[in-house]
Amino acid sequence: MFAIHVENLVKTYGDQRVLDGVNLDVEEGQFYALMGPNGSGKTTLASIIAAVRTPDSGVVEVYGNKPAQAKEFIGYVPQENFSSPKLSGKENLIYFATLLGYSRNQANQLVAGMLESVGLAEEADKRVEKYSGGMRKKLEVATAIFPGIRVLILDEPTTGLDPTARRDFFSMVQKSMDNKTSIILITHIGSDAELASRVGLIDNGRIIAEGTPDELKKEHAVEDVITVETAVNTDSVLSVLKDFSIDGRVAAAGTGYKIYSRDGDRLLAEVVRSLDKAGHKVLRIEMARPTLEDVFFRLTERSIQETTV
Repeated sequence: MFAIHVENLVKTYGDQRVLDGVNLDVEEGQFYALMGPNGSGKTTLASIIAAVRTPDSGVVEVYGNKPAQAKEFIGYVPQENFSSPKLSGKENLIYFATLLGYSRNQANQLVAGMLESVGLAEEADKRVEKYSGGMRKKLEVATAIFPGIRVLILDEPTTGLDPTARRDFFSMVQKSMDNKTSIILITHIGSDAELASRVGLIDNGRIIAEGTPDELKKEHAVEDVITVETAVNTDSVLSVLKDFSIDGRVAAAGTGYKIYSRDGDRLLAEVVRSLDKAGHKVLRIEMARPTLEDVFFRLTERSIQETTV
């Protein structure tokens, strides 16, 4: 049994079909990233799985039950901040605990451990309005990981955070969760999706590709990019570089050139040796790995950062 099973899911708002026959399976304990631009349908899908919205048609199951019947298993952190800024972190968590039926004493005991698990023990009594963006998002994750949660849905949790804060955030999430808890990340940020064990790319209400980050890059032929700068740019340099690039493609790049390869690590040293043998001094050579944004662009010919309506 899958933790989450979605089959032929359709959701329409007015004349716009936001979800157009989505199929999705998430295994127990899997970290699954659903990646797409704004307006692609990913937030609507997340809210349906979380039992916040209902679909027009199709099947949605959480551990074999309809989402509304499995809400006790689901932790949901929407895009918008929802913790009270005038309360402390501890007071916020106690409030949510009492809503779930815990007594005041039970809530006090439980909340101390939860704040520790998300790295906010020392900030427990500080008002949330004094928290940084990353701290507030950690607190809101804590409200979604009470005992018994088996599916955690995070909708664009790192928007506005710097790269270091994003890494710290995901490290915290994974450390605080049981290894049987499934995590669904909704994101438009490729570096966040790279952390997942499986990624679904969504566009215009349909999942257009799915696999591990490496599988997606290999399947859709996204190449490593090697940038080379030499002391002098000549036809002789171009001739050497064409032998190393897929289909002989060489692109101008500022004061140097870019070549494309599916085996960039191996080629770096060979490119330097061949240019040296031809009498060309290499001033700089570096390789950039393909990204999931590159895969999305290859499939749609659009940047994932574009906003669609």
